[in-house]
Amino acid sequence: MTILEVENLKVSYSNHVALENINFKIDNGDYVCLVGENGSGKSTLVKTIVGLLKPDEGKINLNISLDEVAYLSQTNLKELDFPATAKEIIMSGVQKHRKLPFYTKKDKEAYEEIIKKLKIEELQNRRIGDLSGGQKQRILIARALIRNPKLLILDEPATGLDYNITKELYKILENENKNHQMTIIMATHDLDELNEIKPRIIYLAKTIKYDGELEAWKGF
Repeated sequence: MTILEVENLKVSYSNHVALENINFKIDNGDYVCLVGENGSGKSTLVKTIVGLLKPDEGKINLNISLDEVAYLSQTNLKELDFPATAKEIIMSGVQKHRKLPFYTKKDKEAYEEIIKKLKIEELQNRRIGDLSGGQKQRILIARALIRNPKLLILDEPATGLDYNITKELYKILENENKNHQMTIIMATHDLDELNEIKPRIIYLAKTIKYDGELEAWKGF
């Protein structure tokens, strides 16, 4: 099943063309890494997919509900400082479009499962502003995963994480992809830890310069 199809996409801002002639399909269960230099359009592409930016031309056909999509943006973690606990941040991921916080038994079970997966039990009652950058990023990742989305979109998720935590994160994503058929689109500079996953690579430089397997990409 095709979850996402992008056709003839062009995006610009301030008279600058960020993306043009973008065409690709994402099928259920795909693991796709968007790679490219800074300014190549990776963040622009994911923001357009989730509706934060409007395309000048082309179409984005999303064949699942937005409630089945989770998005982890690039965040200035130093600015993530307000009076909420880590648990409150994570649980907000299951609120969807509800105006008032209300959590089912299933939501609470999902919460307990995700904090164990990410090994953040000791952080749950701490104020978000008191956490380190790496701890904050793990809380945001938990917030994205708690919904058990069909499509998970991540923009440089290893930012602020040390080597060991980065390895653990990629293991978790691999498990969600392989064992739970979670479709993943991840913008990243870091492919060293993904050799075992062998994701599909889409290399951007305003347009798509390469779309294929990791092994072939290494010789591109």
